[in-house]
Amino acid sequence: MTRPVVGIIGNSHLINDQYPAHAGGTMNSEAVAHVAGCLPLLIPSDPDLVRVPELLEVCAGFVLTGGRPNVHPEEYGEHWTEAHGAADRARDAVALPLVRACVERGQPVMGLCRGFQEVNVALGGTLYAEVRDLPGRMNHRMPPDGTLDEKFALRHRVSFSRGGPFHRLMGAEEVMTNTLHGQAINRAGATVVIDGRADDGTPEALYVRDAPGFTMSVQWHPEYNAANDPVSRPLFEAFGAAVRDWAQGGAARRMTA
Repeated sequence: MTRPVVGIIGNSHLINDQYPAHAGGTMNSEAVAHVAGCLPLLIPSDPDLVRVPELLEVCAGFVLTGGRPNVHPEEYGEHWTEAHGAADRARDAVALPLVRACVERGQPVMGLCRGFQEVNVALGGTLYAEVRDLPGRMNHRMPPDGTLDEKFALRHRVSFSRGGPFHRLMGAEEVMTNTLHGQAINRAGATVVIDGRADDGTPEALYVRDAPGFTMSVQWHPEYNAANDPVSRPLFEAFGAAVRDWAQGGAARRMTA
């Protein structure tokens, strides 16, 4: 049976600081293929190359990955400062309208790290430029040194709303996650429900209220060790099931037409 296609929203990248490329972490593709059971397709995040309506037809679902550049603050009504860091306006121009379209259509979309923040901004929310500068907050950034395993090590607890979708999916109110981000949600969008927080209050898990499809997104990086991590695996499995349901519904609609 043909696997449904999942579009992976990647990032602009320079190979050797010189050659322009479209990049996506291998672990994202592995999680989509091996845990979600779908066919990963890296999307060049540039509105000059792809159009949202085309992506919606080609792909059954989408993963919005992490990335070093941040959502540009103009997208949520603020002026850029040095604290906001590098941005990727081309990705903003693809990812933000794509989120809104997926939510409206009920097409599965899952945001990870930057993607988590994109979902919030796309639906009218705002971000803090640097969460570690806020009183009482921990440093959520990637450790500067160490192996990949050390950088993605489980570093803090996330507590879910009792009886909420993350609690039901994970079978636990508290889990341990990695943390590799500098920015964080400030004000949630009107339909964004914060369903999980770190001990310092930082939003870590969300879904979109009354959305007809899968919208569960997280601030951490569940793609790392997704096949073996007891928190990551059910998230990608649930996303994959939603993608297959959407793909089968699309096939049924085409046959009816």
